[in-house]
Amino acid sequence: MRYLISLFAPRPLHRCFALLDRNGHCQAFKQCSLQPMGDGWVEIEEIRLNWLHHPLPANARVSQRQPRARAQHLLTT
Repeated sequence: MRYLISLFAPRPLHRCFALLDRNGHCQAFKQCSLQPMGDGWVEIEEIRLNWLHHPLPANARVSQRQPRARAQHLLTT
């Protein structure tokens, strides 16, 4: 029964982030639901290990998301 319930339970949404140094080279990756603390973290579409220690491709970045309150307001109007 728990298995059935787990199929329909909401799952936390994990987002992908890359840590960039001051030259724009990728130093680390992280998957989490909130943006990591500190400077240099950018949200990316997916994690690719061949980006480590190389410049992050411009198309890898996620476009800026609207704040949740703004999106809720648009739905109600």
